[in-house]
Amino acid sequence: MDPDMSVNDPRGPSIDSVVTAKKAKAKGGVERLAHRACNTKKGAVKPVVPWPDRLFVVDPAPIIGVVEQLGRKGGRVAVARCPGKSDAEDASEWLLDRLSRLAPELNVETQIDEAGGAFLLVVRLRHP
Repeated sequence: MDPDMSVNDPRGPSIDSVVTAKKAKAKGGVERLAHRACNTKKGAVKPVVPWPDRLFVVDPAPIIGVVEQLGRKGGRVAVARCPGKSDAEDASEWLLDRLSRLAPELNVETQIDEAGGAFLLVVRLRHP
């Protein structure tokens, strides 16, 4: 990195904040110089809406991707497997609340299907 280059040049300087999970809780972090291109590339990471640890789900789908897919193609998307029906119902309730705030324009509903000793949680567009 050349600190004398223009900040508009990809090889020019920019400030990179390094925050680990521990430091984020303590509201601290370290700043350092980085190439503008490298620092910009870090911003290309897709946003993630985490599933809460209290839910018992297996293979949860990335929620942002599910919203994008339903918005583009419609239809239905399998989003997680749950070992018990009550686990699937809890996950369904949480997911509908999250989706209503994330994408209020999507009219979605969940469906719970029994599948191979587990329960499959599916999100689909609601028919008008």
